Amino acid sequence: MPKDQYPMPEKTDIEAIARRKGSGRTRSWMVAIAVAVIAAGAWFWLAAGNETGAVRYTTLPATMEDIIVTVTATGTIEPVNTVEISSELSGTIRKVHADYNDLVEEGDVLAELDTDKLEANVEQARATLTAREASVIEAEATLREKKDAYDRAASLSAQGISSQETLLAARAAYERAQAALDTAKANIKVAEANLKLVQTDLEKACICSPIDGIVLDRAVEVGQIVAASLSAPVLFTLAEDLTRMDLTVDIDEADIGKVSVGNKATFTVEAYQGQTFSAEISQLRYAPETIEGVVTYKAILDVGNEDMLLRPGMTATADITVAELKDVLTIPNAALRFSPPVEDAAGSSGGGLLGMLLPNPPGRDSGATGAADTDGMRSIWILRDGQPAEVRIRTGATDGSRTQVVEGDLAEGDAVITDMETGT
Repeated sequence: MPKDQYPMPEKTDIEAIARRKGSGRTRSWMVAIAVAVIAAGAWFWLAAGNETGAVRYTTLPATMEDIIVTVTATGTIEPVNTVEISSELSGTIRKVHADYNDLVEEGDVLAELDTDKLEANVEQARATLTAREASVIEAEATLREKKDAYDRAASLSAQGISSQETLLAARAAYERAQAALDTAKANIKVAEANLKLVQTDLEKACICSPIDGIVLDRAVEVGQIVAASLSAPVLFTLAEDLTRMDLTVDIDEADIGKVSVGNKATFTVEAYQGQTFSAEISQLRYAPETIEGVVTYKAILDVGNEDMLLRPGMTATADITVAELKDVLTIPNAALRFSPPVEDAAGSSGGGLLGMLLPNPPGRDSGATGAADTDGMRSIWILRDGQPAEVRIRTGATDGSRTQVVEGDLAEGDAVITDMETGT
């Protein structure tokens, strides 16, 4: 077919196709330029914010101070000696002589049981003893009689007047009389023991105070029936002396190695806000106590209570002094937690076009305060000529707010950095 017979595209169609291809390339370049402009603007905005921001450091001086190291523990105040009084006998309470908070002395009657039956038992035992004593007198008279008969029979037998059988019978009667006297004497001892037993029961009917002290609790009323058993009920609870108290606290296993007998302490109770009391450790017990996986040890502290302000059962929080350091170089504990911002070594902007256009922005804080190294040294920062400078130090004891500096290039008065702010 001749060329002129093929249909030729119209000029307007070719121009439209060209325009579409050109517009696609133009649109791609426009998107790329827009992304670049946005990324660059973001980076310059961050950079400008950090360059124009003024860094202000908060500092405190290293000072020579006293460090008092304490261990905190909680516990309960209790009397030094508490006595629980029960009844050894069963019976009915006839009288109650003591009540709550009564001061009592050793031997004072607190309560009495009904003693009618006990008194009757005592009278019976005394009558039995009297009868046994009479039996001894009778046995002694019989013994004398039999001895005289035996002596006469022996004399007559020696003279040939009495037979040998008569002599033997007289001697047997004498020996039986002697045995009867021994039995009567033994019966006296039995009767005396029985009398002492019932008299002891009668004395125990008086429920008396074994100590000088104060009545903390009373659990008995007139007419109450008391049943003595292996677990007899407690009728009275006495405290020996409330002017001296014990504070029993639980010390964590992490702190038990720091405390020792003789350590001084102060403590507070909820009843007297703002008031502190003095105490001293008198005993550290070896037996552990484990509650919900936490191991603690009991410490007993002596407490003076001359003003009678403290009461049994009060909850106390004690601060036990375990070390006192005089005039040592110290820094605030906040300095040990401070670390200036550092660049993230791995980068935080990612890869790709945004990563190339937006490198790590200045001021990004990825640093952290490091712990002590194997030599026990750690870093702090001080302000020298307006710039932070790292100083390696070895720390010692702390009281919770300041820490002792044992070793390091630090002097009294150095401005130790504790915090920083970036302004606009």
